[in-house]
Amino acid sequence: MQKRWFLVLISACVLLLLAACREETPPPAPDSGAEAGPVALTVWGAEEDEALLQELFASFQAHYAGQAQFQITYQSQSESNCKDALLGDLEGGADVFAFADDQVAALAAAGALDPVENADEIRAANLSAAVDAAGVAGTLYAYPLTADNGYFLYYNKAYFSEEDVQSLERMLEVAAQADRLVVMDWSSAWYVYAFFGNTGLEVGLNEDGLTNYCTWNSAEGPIRGVDVAQSMLSIAASPGFASRTDTEFLAGVRDGTVIAGVSGVWNAVAVEEAWGGNMGAAKLPTYACAGRQVQMASFSGCKLIGVNAYSRHPDWAARLAQWITSESSQRLRFELRGQGPANTIAANSPEVQRSPAIAALLAQSEHSQLQRVGGKFWDPVAEFAASMAAGNPSGASLQAQLDRMAEGVMAR
Repeated sequence: MQKRWFLVLISACVLLLLAACREETPPPAPDSGAEAGPVALTVWGAEEDEALLQELFASFQAHYAGQAQFQITYQSQSESNCKDALLGDLEGGADVFAFADDQVAALAAAGALDPVENADEIRAANLSAAVDAAGVAGTLYAYPLTADNGYFLYYNKAYFSEEDVQSLERMLEVAAQADRLVVMDWSSAWYVYAFFGNTGLEVGLNEDGLTNYCTWNSAEGPIRGVDVAQSMLSIAASPGFASRTDTEFLAGVRDGTVIAGVSGVWNAVAVEEAWGGNMGAAKLPTYACAGRQVQMASFSGCKLIGVNAYSRHPDWAARLAQWITSESSQRLRFELRGQGPANTIAANSPEVQRSPAIAALLAQSEHSQLQRVGGKFWDPVAEFAASMAAGNPSGASLQAQLDRMAEGVMAR
């Protein structure tokens, strides 16, 4: 009897030890041997990421060769518009998708994202700011991909000194004299925040998590909304300035017409290819407003990888999402695309720490705010900025235009 109980006890201990070992090692491949048909997965990612993602798909399939028949399909989808595209057809949407962190709360609330099962492992592997950006109320809903979703200044050292790039007005003067351009995308409200962010004028989410508050049209305080609007008109009037999209910025860098511009780390490789050793990167400059120099602000954030809660292969989709965001994959992303890793080990690597673009982003982070605005923010601000970029062709009152913008931003 004692011998039998001894054997039972030994067996129990062995089972406990095996369970502990399973917790310390990667889990077995999901769905292994459970499906006769292929595992079809659709992945949405940025157009610029296609080559990188195809390389990661190949390594993923090689790693899990023999465990499933994969059919992984890439489709181009802007990270900034991912939420709208996905919520338009959840069941028909991508299994795995890249998106900007400001969309995580809406996606989770809509049931598009389930909590990440191995959340503790993901938290331990990534920068705390990126983990926070990937969660809602302490629950992790996505996998951190980058920690660099912000913008700063690129400039050509053949034209500008380090002192020149401290002031936007000085940069415009240099560019005009050289018959070249300093550019920024005023068709995007994301970039337009730069002029309002450090003025005391405010925008952000209300407690409902959907609607916005906005004081950008304020007629009181040291800097009023009309002061910012007038500054934007003065900038737009300079022959050394042009409002250009990100694509147009790169085209100008390559053909030599653009010698400085506001963009992010996703363009670091392309800009360096064009300018070589003359590529410079720095925090955003100051600009003249209401008789003072105001440091230009920026939105900051992270890019994330989500798994569709309606995926037909949720386990494999989660495994692919984790593969795309692994340390080695984020190192490759930095190498090929110049994007700053969210993975702690990759972010602290010597290669990343030496990057001029990453250094500029870190310098600008002191003047940045996590992007947390509702969907009504974008169009009214872009409409207002388009008028400023064109020199206010309607001749309408600046205060009236600011009031219209703020009303649109705060609409319910």
